[in-house]
Amino acid sequence: MHTDLSTITWDPALDEGAQNAVVTCLRIRPDEPVVVFADRERAAIGAALTAAVQAVGAPVETFVLEDYAGRPCTYLPAPIAEGFERSTVSIFCCGAQPGELEMRKAMTTIVNRRRMRHGHMVGITEQIMQEGMRADFEEVYRLTEWVRTRAMQAKEIVCRTPAGTDLRATFTQRMPWIPTSGIISTKKWGTLPGGETFTSPVDCEGVFVVDGAMGDWLAHKYGDMRDHPLTIHVEKSRVVHATCDHAGALADFLEYISEDPNGNRVGEYALGTNTAVPGIIGNMLQDEKIPGVHIAFGHPYTEHTGADWSAKTHIDMVGRDFDVWFDGVAIMEKGRYLTNGEL
Repeated sequence: MHTDLSTITWDPALDEGAQNAVVTCLRIRPDEPVVVFADRERAAIGAALTAAVQAVGAPVETFVLEDYAGRPCTYLPAPIAEGFERSTVSIFCCGAQPGELEMRKAMTTIVNRRRMRHGHMVGITEQIMQEGMRADFEEVYRLTEWVRTRAMQAKEIVCRTPAGTDLRATFTQRMPWIPTSGIISTKKWGTLPGGETFTSPVDCEGVFVVDGAMGDWLAHKYGDMRDHPLTIHVEKSRVVHATCDHAGALADFLEYISEDPNGNRVGEYALGTNTAVPGIIGNMLQDEKIPGVHIAFGHPYTEHTGADWSAKTHIDMVGRDFDVWFDGVAIMEKGRYLTNGEL
């Protein structure tokens, strides 16, 4: 028997975040078929999102992953894929388990091909629905554009943190900075909550200290890394050495980045722009949106950045309290943008 998310009850505290997703971020219209794809752990969140879709009058089809496959699921079940093929807008709210990146990539391949507006909520929790998803996304959009327009002109970005990050990255204007502010269009699907702009760097050199969180399934396993930071030494954009006093976290990170020849290469360089995020919670979906820098090793989102390489893996890394300079000009101090009221 397949689960109908519209029959599940949920905490009304989720309603504001769900409405933000459906009305403000995805801008769903009554004439658009929508698919909501959740897992059992997040069925209540899926139900709140489904109700918000129904409230605007749009037809909605729902799927719960475990009704169609066991976990971890390394492929996109055919009935779910068919649901995406029938829809104009999609919302994904499942957790991340080892090996499931392939399932998500199969899903976003459909999204990209059909130019769907897609809200990607990997690892969404009720806490995030009540924090990052309650942001003023019009304001987040304005800040994201302020950062992006300046980043597009920068040839070099330097970032430093009290924990020891000292990373110098170089860029080319041939590789665009992609905004994922939470206002989602057919040009690029986005994570929700939104709030970042990213590209693929030409080169990265230095040290990046992960005292925030690690991505993919490691986020759920290790959470907030403040008490056992992972220090990563990077040369020519590749990991050359890493240390961490948590042996398990270090081993899992090194194993993850060794799963692909380009798994240890910096594929993404991003700046978070969601000022509603109160602090690190150990969940990458929200933590990467906090104002600051995060990088990812592996797939450089070739289909959007124009990078001439790819990888089957992608793992984000977040730190805390960044100072950031664009071509020697300070644009962030202790995790706060220096906008001078220019937004």
